[in-house]
Amino acid sequence: MDVDLVRLRYFATVADHLHFGRAAAALRIARPVLSRAITELEAELGVELFVRPAERTTLTEAGRALHERARALLAADDVAGLAEATAGEASPTFTVAIAAGVTISKWTRLWAERRADLPLRVLRTDAQTQLTVLREGAADVSFVRLPVERAGLSTIPLYSEASVVVVPKDHELTLLDSVSVVDLVEEHLLQDPDTVPQWRDAALARRTGGRRPLPELATMADAIALVAAGLGIVIVPQSVARLHHRKDVTYRPVVDVVACDVAVIWLAERTTPDIEEFIGIVRGRSARSSRSPSPAGADPPAPTARSGGRPLPPPGTATTRAASSARKRGTEPSKRTTAPSKTRRPRGSR
Repeated sequence: MDVDLVRLRYFATVADHLHFGRAAAALRIARPVLSRAITELEAELGVELFVRPAERTTLTEAGRALHERARALLAADDVAGLAEATAGEASPTFTVAIAAGVTISKWTRLWAERRADLPLRVLRTDAQTQLTVLREGAADVSFVRLPVERAGLSTIPLYSEASVVVVPKDHELTLLDSVSVVDLVEEHLLQDPDTVPQWRDAALARRTGGRRPLPELATMADAIALVAAGLGIVIVPQSVARLHHRKDVTYRPVVDVVACDVAVIWLAERTTPDIEEFIGIVRGRSARSSRSPSPAGADPPAPTARSGGRPLPPPGTATTRAASSARKRGTEPSKRTTAPSKTRRPRGSR
């Protein structure tokens, strides 16, 4: 059975509790997100898994059959995950943590080409864990969104990313190519306002109504689901909006929210040759660079070419010694000249 194991785990949790609210709490997700996942699973399988309408949550016959099978599938998945984790502990790896939306595929590909002896593992983080994974030794380097507390860290800023607002697809703001925070002050921001200080300040100055309490949101996917339901907006880096794209939402650039800076960081006191080599890859250093270990038996680089395209002769040859002596005397090195050849006249001419 080819189904999404995340949805299957959601279904199994509801089937275990026979209560959507308690299942959502156990899964640490919003109830609307759980309900949507179950609906999508039913659509994928083409059957109803729960009796509707009903005063209590009750499994249908198809739901009971799936519940039994789900237990076996999820147990097998848990065992596979445990085996993978155990294998990971047995062999050394280089672990790179990345914030949501950050793409490092070009660097991981180069690492795999140069360091086949040390597999690279990717660890997903969020704003709360992007630093702790370094301090707890769970990652060697971390790609983060600034600002972060930089004490004890080596930091290399990489690029800046525009901020966008995510809104329902039928929202009136979709008529605009870009928006300002002034256009958003009456919207319900599904985030801590302190994380978007430009919106916070504009809302304090211009908002006419009160602010509703924030719902409990375990993930950004939960927040996007509430945006799709018309219950609020989020302001996030553009790559995060793309990561959580759905058909029922869209986004627009917010011109007066500062761009989000992305950097790679690591603990300065724990700098290792492996970390230095990875940072060299990020900085674009070639495999032949003196800062990177060269493959055994690699050929030395070819001499630099002159502007005319001919390669320079190897150091120490007669040509280079003659040129050096001539420069010391202040003269040009002698050049061998060739007498012009005589022009032959055609026969019969005088």
